[in-house]
Amino acid sequence: MKYMSANQLRETFLQFFESKGHKRLPSASLIPHGDPTLLLTGAGMVPFKPYFLGKEKPPSTRITTCQRCLRTADIDNVGKTDRHGTFFEMLGNFSFGDYFKREAIHWAWEFTTKHLELPVDRLWVTIYLDDDEAFQIWNEEIGVPADRIVRLGREDNFWEIGVGPCGPCSELHIDRGPEYGCGSPECKPGCDCDRFLEFWNLVFIQYHQDEAGNLIPLEQTGIDTGMGLDRAAAILQGVDSIFQTDTLRSVMEAVSRLAEVGSGESRDSQVALRLIADHARSVTFLVSDGVLPSNEGRGYVLRRLLRRAVRYGRLLGIKDIFLPQVAEAVMAAMGEAYPELIQRRDYILEVIRTEEERFQATLDQGLRILRDFVEDLKERNENHLSGEDAFRLYDTYGFPLELTKEILSEEGMEVDEVEFAQLMEEQRQRARAARGQTGYLGSEDDSIYVQLAKKYTSQFVGYDRLEVETEILALLVDGQVTDRVEMGQEVELILAVTPFYAEGGGQIADTGTITGGQGAVEVAAVERPVENLIVHKGRVTSGLIRTGDTVMATVYQRNRQGAACHHTATHLLHKALREVLGEHVNQAGSLVEPDRLRFDFTHLSALTREELDRVEKLVNDRIRENMEVTVAEMSLDEARADGAIALFDEKYEDRVRVISVGDYSKELCGGTHVRRTGELGLFKIVSEGAVAAGVRRIEALTGKAAVKYVAVQEALLREAAEKLQTTVFDLPERIDKLLQENRELVREVERLKARLAAAQSGELLQRVEEIAGLKVLAAKVEGLDAAALRTLGDRLREKLGSGVILLGSAFGDKALFLAMVTPDIVKEGIKAGDIVKVAAQAAGGGGGGRPDMAQAGGREPAKIDAALELAVESIKKQLAAV
Repeated sequence: MKYMSANQLRETFLQFFESKGHKRLPSASLIPHGDPTLLLTGAGMVPFKPYFLGKEKPPSTRITTCQRCLRTADIDNVGKTDRHGTFFEMLGNFSFGDYFKREAIHWAWEFTTKHLELPVDRLWVTIYLDDDEAFQIWNEEIGVPADRIVRLGREDNFWEIGVGPCGPCSELHIDRGPEYGCGSPECKPGCDCDRFLEFWNLVFIQYHQDEAGNLIPLEQTGIDTGMGLDRAAAILQGVDSIFQTDTLRSVMEAVSRLAEVGSGESRDSQVALRLIADHARSVTFLVSDGVLPSNEGRGYVLRRLLRRAVRYGRLLGIKDIFLPQVAEAVMAAMGEAYPELIQRRDYILEVIRTEEERFQATLDQGLRILRDFVEDLKERNENHLSGEDAFRLYDTYGFPLELTKEILSEEGMEVDEVEFAQLMEEQRQRARAARGQTGYLGSEDDSIYVQLAKKYTSQFVGYDRLEVETEILALLVDGQVTDRVEMGQEVELILAVTPFYAEGGGQIADTGTITGGQGAVEVAAVERPVENLIVHKGRVTSGLIRTGDTVMATVYQRNRQGAACHHTATHLLHKALREVLGEHVNQAGSLVEPDRLRFDFTHLSALTREELDRVEKLVNDRIRENMEVTVAEMSLDEARADGAIALFDEKYEDRVRVISVGDYSKELCGGTHVRRTGELGLFKIVSEGAVAAGVRRIEALTGKAAVKYVAVQEALLREAAEKLQTTVFDLPERIDKLLQENRELVREVERLKARLAAAQSGELLQRVEEIAGLKVLAAKVEGLDAAALRTLGDRLREKLGSGVILLGSAFGDKALFLAMVTPDIVKEGIKAGDIVKVAAQAAGGGGGGRPDMAQAGGREPAKIDAALELAVESIKKQLAAV
């Protein structure tokens, strides 16, 4: 058996399949491109889904990759077993209608025995129950003994996604030895023990499964294989766990140094070290691929993994921010294979640091709440925290159950773990239901377009022409192919040649008309559901149209020009942002319409007014220079070598279209653009704000839309100046003067309120009554807001010395309440929050606060007197219960 590092194994695999005529492709992003059915890339073949489904043509019929993947289905097992992780790399070789079982099996055996040098006598094979062809190849051609070929059922050795391509599998296993087994003489692959380790799965895609479950042989078969890099590396490095391989071991060592925990520590510590190493790797790659923390979708996966790692760091005794240092260890271990980690280092670390700081604050809040729970239990002479409270701490504040148990044990208390486990399981069930049952490929219902794409091809000529004579190849109504469509009906058209730009790259589709001899269609949307097929959606506005008609397809020039202006402006904006803010800025989304643009980009803080002005000036400088906008087609490698910016979550073909704006900007883009920047006329930023954590959004205008915007702004300024009886140029000075006058008036009002409070306090103290020896002042005052009510309450508390104060005030259309309880009375169990809650509810509201001071509000100020009476009654009941 040949020792290999993870990097050596990855490169050896890819080179081997390159020698077999495969095209090596880089790993795709963890964000599946253009696939709403999938949350994350969870298998090596996910980027090739359009090829297997027949929607697109692959760049080669033979492809090999090392694909980064992420799955969270087994997250509860991470760290507890030797083989479970959320992040993994899948080595794979693929055939799209080229070779099939014989070559796949022969090459797998050759690589395993000749290049990895795994011992032949320890290798076992599994095949699908009735796959006699695979058995014959393994047994007769390869020479694997029949007793080491195991037939397994559909659950283990048949790959399927519901309706769609499917087929039997064959897996390679290595016998780790009887010491890892269950002791049964019948032990073999398929047994639940750890003796036989599967390390390579060969999927033979040879059927199409229909809605009834029938298996129909495919005309074009395929191969999809997957070898887990970590698992194979563990075999070659002679270790029992993926966490002992060179890559993860170096990350675990970094965590160990931070936590000052050694390899001989407790099992719980080792689980925490493993989990942090795995989750940190997942987090680093997710952020690198453009995912940002949020409470939904991919962002929630990232947030959950990051916060889980931080929680386990706390269990190891790490109090400070530490995940950025672990992420650096991930980059050191994997930066050679994934140089984008190094290129995006500063951005990745800043996103992770910011999210960890936010979560640390949340954890601290959870600790305070747990201490309140403890105090409450003590007051009730109880020693069991409910599972519901423990789960709320876990779910809302990320507070680990282990930490809750540890703090409770210090107080001689316990937690209801049975109820906690029940609530956790309910949450898992909800998560599983949300994920759905689509399988790791997902599912889509666009088979009609796939079928049409096999018969028809649409040629796009709209970069140079806005009108063209063409032929109607197909018509669809309600998803069904038809020969004719009449006036008033919604229709989808496929044309032989079209000038219409299909929505894509952030740019909305063209609109226009399709006119024939007997009828016309108003085109409202244009899409490209599968490769080389452009679908025009609209309504027949006159007459009728038929398949085969010769028609004139005409794009509305004004909308196209507006979209082109705004698309070129996004390129200038992107470049200007990188100049002003730094190279970490990457496009995170865009919308290009005829009359506006929206541009989302990665940046962690709001732009200052100065930064926005600099960006706007840079773009307008380029417009005034009237730079030429040129288009060139070249290979992807040539474009990158030439400095063209590519979106890191975008999928590109071998040949790409590069848009250059003079020598200023160069981007890969399939959209429409102006010929010179002078056509934009003017560029104006109208807003900047946050979209999500780490993502900002700029909305801007150019061309006629920008000129109109400036005219409206000028009109508003003139109107404001007229109302303030000044000029536009003197407007800021006039506003400053008014603001200063307003501040002085506010201060005068506060002084008057203070004097009023002083005057009222003496009068109010005359109303103090004693209830069972407790001084209680409950009174209604007029016209005081919340701040004035607090000021009055503070004065009364000082003079009262000991007791309870409850004030109600009608302010505007609201009832405001304030309750104050002196510290000695709080110790007797009387709490301001309980008192004010009763009063507020009686006036149609709610609220609360600390035991010594609480405020609340209600919607019915007419009920203040009755509310105060009810609150006093509640004080009497509390006294009776003490």
